[in-house]
Amino acid sequence: MARISGINLPLNKQVYIALQYIYGIGDHYAEKICKELNIDRSKRVNNLTEDEVLKVRELIDKNYSVEGDLRRDISLNIKRLRDLGTYRGTRHRKKLPVRGQRTHSNARTRKGKAIAIAGKKLTVMKK
Repeated sequence: MARISGINLPLNKQVYIALQYIYGIGDHYAEKICKELNIDRSKRVNNLTEDEVLKVRELIDKNYSVEGDLRRDISLNIKRLRDLGTYRGTRHRKKLPVRGQRTHSNARTRKGKAIAIAGKKLTVMKK
């Protein structure tokens, strides 16, 4: 069983795909790790030797910020922005999009489910 950074990598997946199960490692870093350690990216995790797993574990621990450390860094950065009262910090506080997206007709994921406003029905004009 390959356990790296507290994550059990799925055994039947390719190394390149399985590394992406670790928070903080995407396709670019997975590719980079495979090239650096000369591991064939299409090789399955259950075919890795203990030595290769150890090399991957050491490389990730030494060179990459992943899982808990990365989550903590991100939350501290957001907390800093909120405390300073920056524009981005106020957007985080209000749970609105932070990076300039429009909110009039979009942003349902960030804002949550739409709530109907009572008494907002349009009145029909009579002639």
